Amino acid sequence: MGSSSKSLQTILGTPGVRGKRVTALSKDGLIDFIQTIIFSKQETKEPFYVLDLGAVTTLMDRWTRALPMVRPYYAVKCNPDPAFLGTMAAIGSSFDCASRAEIESILALGVSPDRIIFANPCKAESHIKYAASVGVNLTTFDSSDEIEKIRKWHPKCALLIRIKAPDDGGARCPLGPKYGALPEEVAPLLQAVQAARLTVIGVSFHVGSGATNSRVYQRAIAAAKTAFDTATQLGMPRMRVLNIGGGFMPNTQFSEASSSVKAALQSYFGNDSGLTVIAEPGRFFAESAFTLATNIIGKRIRGELREYWINDGIYGSMNCLLYDHANITCKALACTSNRANPRCKGARTYSSTVFGPTCDALDTVLTGHQLPELQVNDWLVFPNMGAYTAASGSNFNGFHTSSILTYLAFSDSN
Repeated sequence: MGSSSKSLQTILGTPGVRGKRVTALSKDGLIDFIQTIIFSKQETKEPFYVLDLGAVTTLMDRWTRALPMVRPYYAVKCNPDPAFLGTMAAIGSSFDCASRAEIESILALGVSPDRIIFANPCKAESHIKYAASVGVNLTTFDSSDEIEKIRKWHPKCALLIRIKAPDDGGARCPLGPKYGALPEEVAPLLQAVQAARLTVIGVSFHVGSGATNSRVYQRAIAAAKTAFDTATQLGMPRMRVLNIGGGFMPNTQFSEASSSVKAALQSYFGNDSGLTVIAEPGRFFAESAFTLATNIIGKRIRGELREYWINDGIYGSMNCLLYDHANITCKALACTSNRANPRCKGARTYSSTVFGPTCDALDTVLTGHQLPELQVNDWLVFPNMGAYTAASGSNFNGFHTSSILTYLAFSDSN
């Protein structure tokens, strides 16, 4: 990406960010910034996010260094925040969209339709017609019925056959039970495409969201190679695109996964100089870029146990605990009760339970978590809250996840 200042100038001019205030963060300055927001902007004490645009550019640099041969198509479903999407567009990402609404949101940023893949193997006909009308000409399929819909409504669309990965690699959210052609279905589906006079240009797979076993990419790429060979045996035009899906996480797993991908590409496609490789990372870019601050709205003491209620929870941003099988943690900010030591350094801690705001007992965020003594109107700060959080929250009990504000910052972490 070049220098961080150049990256920032590029991002500031993009839709979604243009005209908004972006605060420069000093090293380790995120908590200081959150405290500033609490003291000066939060009279109503509503929860809020901080999006670190610098963290996003650093992640893109990391991706480019590790997988220079793989073009990322960010999975919009993971987090569709407009400023985040604008940043991803500005730093060169393409986009994986699953619906008309997602396509519309990306086109509204000024992104060319040739930077979009409609990567949903089962699409509503009206969404297919819309994709055709705006020039989104790449999609996936894994059934004969989908072939027929595409033949009818978007016959000029280039296709990727979605195959089922051999296994889901210990993924947080397996996708194989829902999507992907089985090995014995690949040849009949390719023949159906030939009969429909459509064009298959490659193969797609997804090992599952949040994969923990990186070797699964090697097995999936091997299966993709078999599908490429099947197309050749059927006399089809040479396929030229391999979509390796998502599953990447921004921790040590990424180093292992990228090494696995590179080794497999060399083993199975090393002699194919014309191959284009793309991927659909979501959480890799979104997860660590967002931090959530929540206000303590209630408290109860039962012996040595401390119980706190906060103004976001399972039906809001923390739905990731149920749907994404996430592990979350938090830090205390006693901005109201202990301004002299808001981070509670050296304070005694207690086993604590943290509840969300709704009237459902399921709305429990943390149990047995060690926290200092806090009071109503203090804050809990949750890092790594950008993946499958606000994107799939609800308005249950009148707590509106969609209205949570996002503040923009830029850290120079290069």
